[in-house]
Amino acid sequence: MSQLPRDIALRIALAARVLPGIDLPKLISVLHGKVGSPLDDEKLKSITVTNLKTGIGSHDGEEDGEDIGIGLANIKLAVRYLWGDESGDEGIPQVQPYREGDMPESIRIAIASNTGNLLNGHFGSCIRFLVYQLSRNDIRLVDIRSTIEADDAEDRNQFRAELIKDCQILFVQSIGGPAAAKVIRADIYPIKEPEVIDAVEKLTEFQKVFDAPPPWMAKILGKTAEERKRFNYEDTPEAWDETAFN
Repeated sequence: MSQLPRDIALRIALAARVLPGIDLPKLISVLHGKVGSPLDDEKLKSITVTNLKTGIGSHDGEEDGEDIGIGLANIKLAVRYLWGDESGDEGIPQVQPYREGDMPESIRIAIASNTGNLLNGHFGSCIRFLVYQLSRNDIRLVDIRSTIEADDAEDRNQFRAELIKDCQILFVQSIGGPAAAKVIRADIYPIKEPEVIDAVEKLTEFQKVFDAPPPWMAKILGKTAEERKRFNYEDTPEAWDETAFN
């Protein structure tokens, strides 16, 4: 990967992130098998949805490519990234103006995402974090943070945790135990949502929690000790066992 031109390497890295179970070496091997080497702009732009799918299938022993366990939408998005067409990721929401203090009694939430405005990312491989400011009556997208530079970090999970360190909550499709520990140490409360769902839909659902916040959230909102009288150490992120995320 280090011998590839940077723009080619980035395109392949983005494609690998939206192909569950396909790491960089495996994808590079598939591409070499389909278009030869060295990989360049012309060869990547010759990749089609069909030959990427069959290439992955052949690599895994599924000659017809039908049982590779990767959805067609992910394959299509990967091909667009290989072509260098990041704009092919349709539906990326617009960041809205926000200044600190605009939304009293609000919290900041990171959404692990690979596509548009969907909550559909794994912590260690998502393309971006959508960062929302959330109050009982308002939802505002305040930032979109690419994770591409995490690939060059010595500790990728730590880099990702640092990227969202101003957030109090993380919604993610999945996260491993060691990564969850790093997120928790950054004072971020991770919540797994296995099903793919629109980010705003999930946040709208979550707004109901403001009516009767659990102790850990009441603490985030700055409630007094009396207001948090039911607060129990076992409810705090610090008390979670890493195995809960495996």
